[in-house]
Amino acid sequence: MTLDNVSQLRIAVRYSETDAMGFVYYANYLIYFEVARTTALAELGHPYWEMEKQGVLIPVLRAHCEYISPARYGNTLLIRTVRTRLGHARIRFEYEIRRESEEAPLLLATGFTEHAFMSPAGKPLRPPADLAKLFPEAA
Repeated sequence: MTLDNVSQLRIAVRYSETDAMGFVYYANYLIYFEVARTTALAELGHPYWEMEKQGVLIPVLRAHCEYISPARYGNTLLIRTVRTRLGHARIRFEYEIRRESEEAPLLLATGFTEHAFMSPAGKPLRPPADLAKLFPEAA
C-alpha cells in the first residue's frame, strides 16, 4: 500500500532470521528496512534495477535503528516507510516496524536510512524529476 510519501509492507519472520535466543537477529532489521525501501520504490514505478539501468544509484550514507521490543519467528511485521528529501541530491527513509496482532500493533523498532543520488562513476547528481517528486522536502 502506498499513499503520498508513506508506504506499508507486511513481512513474515522466517526461522533463519532468528538468533539462538529466538529473537530476530539485530542486523536483519536493516534488511527489513531495505526490503521496505525497495518494495516502496518498485510499487511507485522505480525499481532499483531500472534506476541503475538509467545511471541513477542511491547508496546508503547513514543507517540507524532503535530496538524497542524483539520480533520472533512466526510474527508478521508491519513496516511503515516515510520518504523525504534532504536537499537536491539526498533523501531519507524513516521506518517503523510493528508486530501485527489482534490488538494494537506493538512497536518493535524505528530507524532511518539516508541516501545520496549518484552516478555509476560516484558523482553526485540531481534525481530525475519523476523520481524527485516522490520525496517531498523535509519539514
